[in-house]
Amino acid sequence: MNILVTGANGQLGTCIRLASESKNDNYIFTDIAELDITDPNSVAKFISDNNVDLIINCAAYTNVDKAEDEPLIAEKINARAVKILSEEIKKRNGWIIHVSTDYVFGGNLNNTPCSEEQQPNPTGVYGLSKLHGEEAIKESGCNGIIIRTSWLYSEYGKNFVKTMLDLTSRLPQLNVVFDQCGTPTYAQDLADSIVDIIDTRKFINKAGTYHYSNEGVTSWFDFARLIGQLAGNQAEVNPCHSNEFPSKVTRPPYSVLDKTKFKETFEIKIPYWTDSLKKCVENLTSQTENNSKS
Repeated sequence: MNILVTGANGQLGTCIRLASESKNDNYIFTDIAELDITDPNSVAKFISDNNVDLIINCAAYTNVDKAEDEPLIAEKINARAVKILSEEIKKRNGWIIHVSTDYVFGGNLNNTPCSEEQQPNPTGVYGLSKLHGEEAIKESGCNGIIIRTSWLYSEYGKNFVKTMLDLTSRLPQLNVVFDQCGTPTYAQDLADSIVDIIDTRKFINKAGTYHYSNEGVTSWFDFARLIGQLAGNQAEVNPCHSNEFPSKVTRPPYSVLDKTKFKETFEIKIPYWTDSLKKCVENLTSQTENNSKS
């Protein structure tokens, strides 16, 4: 199969590159420099020229706060581009695996994990634009798998883990919100799962919406505290309320994804969040040590 990966320079795209290295399928990695997914003509030509059978769409506008000031750009990348990709792959009777977000939900007041059947209720431009992207896939009638994820981090790009590693190594103390709960997702775990369901062809006849994050539940405060501890950093991490960090977007107080459908459908065991975090922190600290020696 010829597989197009968009947003290949981002966290998930980079991890998919690593996960696919030993696979037999032909992965074609693109970012904005190679393919403008908001341009219908460019997308049509690229898919035709490369005989694309399946698209993994990792491209997204992900700056949640900035999206409030740039709604048209967020909508263009998170919704219109998805519409273009899904309509073009439908012409070839191909597939699209599209990565979405827990931000399509406003969070549950009764503190129960969000299922795929739960009614979306985004609270900001980012979540709304991602929901529109999901709707575009369904409206196109293409073979599509939508995977919603949450709190994504990795050794690459900008993310919460790397930020906390830096802050806990430099500051004597810092405050992190404790009244927002969810589940961190190690991008390499998600990438490995996506590549696995492609490699084994488990995705065939399994179109639909699925949830994927690591197992377990935590708060941003507990997440940050463990990051610092695993790195051996001495900063004191203190809990605080969300209203102490004013934001343009109301973030979900409880945004845990129910992954039962994904695990049962694709027969994949998902790692517990602390186990995956340890791997990532170990990799990042090793990189730092190696860089300091060179």
